[in-house]
Amino acid sequence: MNITVTGRNFDITAPIRSYAEGKIHKFDKFLSADSDALVTMSVEKYRHKAEVVIKSNGIQIQAESITGEMYSSIDEVVEKLDRQIRRYKEKITSKRKGGGKGVHVEDAASTSERISIIKRKKFDMKPMDAEEAAMHMDLLDKDFYVFTNEQSGEINVIYKIADGDLGLIEPVK
Repeated sequence: MNITVTGRNFDITAPIRSYAEGKIHKFDKFLSADSDALVTMSVEKYRHKAEVVIKSNGIQIQAESITGEMYSSIDEVVEKLDRQIRRYKEKITSKRKGGGKGVHVEDAASTSERISIIKRKKFDMKPMDAEEAAMHMDLLDKDFYVFTNEQSGEINVIYKIADGDLGLIEPVK
């Protein structure tokens, strides 16, 4: 695994770099060898923030933690990553066994309010089915996920509904 450790408003010392790298190397047994991990540490007043983004086999796993000390932030973010990676591996194995969750399709109405875009994100989208997209959404702990549907080749959005079910937005030509 390739690990990059960077600091914002914070000088990375050799002990803290080795501590963070040692904690992240713990995930080598779960992820492929060509995985990349970006560890970003920052300090703002008394807030010590550790953020980790791991990219492996087309998936992205991220977690962050803010505490009063950098070592405890690293420990907490590693615990969060551990939970996410274990959940991901469990879903992969249950999907192989045929026990995947069903996805419900619902229509969504769009509103035409004046909105200003304050943030843009660009990312690679590999084709996947709705169950895999739901797994990625859960893995990233988000309320929605944009993906390319492998059957239709169209851009789809899967989202969480208030009652815990999932919705799927598919374009109509």
